[in-house]
Amino acid sequence: MPQTTPHLIRSNRKAPNYKLRFIILTALAAACFLLSISAGRYGITPYEVIRTLFSGIIPFDQMTYVDWSAVFNVRLPRICAAFLVGAALATAGAAYQGMFQNPLVSPDILGASAGAGFGAALAIFTHQPPVLVTVFAFTGAIIAVFAAYTVSRLAKGNATLSLVLGGVLVGGLFAAGTSYIKLVADTANQLPEITYWLMGGLAGIQTSDVIFALIGIAIGIIPLIILRWQLNVLTLGDDEARSLGVNTRRLRLITIICATLITAVAVSVSGIIGWIGLVIPHFCRMIFGYDYRRLIPAAIIFGGAFLILVDDVARTAASTEIPIGILTAFIGAPIFAWLLISGGKRS
Repeated sequence: MPQTTPHLIRSNRKAPNYKLRFIILTALAAACFLLSISAGRYGITPYEVIRTLFSGIIPFDQMTYVDWSAVFNVRLPRICAAFLVGAALATAGAAYQGMFQNPLVSPDILGASAGAGFGAALAIFTHQPPVLVTVFAFTGAIIAVFAAYTVSRLAKGNATLSLVLGGVLVGGLFAAGTSYIKLVADTANQLPEITYWLMGGLAGIQTSDVIFALIGIAIGIIPLIILRWQLNVLTLGDDEARSLGVNTRRLRLITIICATLITAVAVSVSGIIGWIGLVIPHFCRMIFGYDYRRLIPAAIIFGGAFLILVDDVARTAASTEIPIGILTAFIGAPIFAWLLISGGKRS
């Protein structure tokens, strides 16, 4: 009996059922969303959550105003914001990693987080209201990335390397500006507020913040979803992409604009939250492969669900709320170390 070659063995393996994996991931994300509404110091059972959410459609028994306020005024906006921020950071990380052809790239590679931190610190230092803190942070992130892109266009040499170095340069300048503001800020009120914002968190999220995040992130994510097949070609290199008819310069610019927009919106709402844009895309590649037609949707769902769970821990694990940026670092660093050691093997 002839021996079966390894090539034939590999080719006869059953292809992964990605549709089933998406169904499972979506179901788990929906379960996280609903269970997170009931989690907190004020206990609300899952039945009470469903009763409150659908009280305007299905007639239930008497519902207390406290339950309604806890769900709609406090927890639902915060959980929606957590999903949007997590989805935005994971999607931006996946897009940047494909564009730069580097798995170690994160959404703050072009200085968006440093610019947002400087803008927020400046707003707090100048006694601006909370809504303008978000506006200042968003503006700072956009200015930082625009400055990095301008530097890369003026520099000579490799365009991709110049863009990364421009991001490092601009990020360092904005980080220095933030440090100076912290140095001269009022140590009783302003300095703690600046420090807490820079550690990231979703306390005090309101419906207006969710609407702002939803509009801005949708504007940035939708083009990435539409162009996700071209991102596949871009990962092959500029020469191969151009040979297939892809305008690499225009595609890179669109990717930078969209990823920067969603990163700026996310950071301006939540503060600086690291590791999500670096780690989550790796998990998505392990489960859904390297095809950006699956990777982008998976990053949206996976990143949103992950940050919902981290936020649950942040607001329930201790007597005082833990900044999310601390938790994502504690969770993300060991996971990333495991990914490096295991070599990112996927099923």
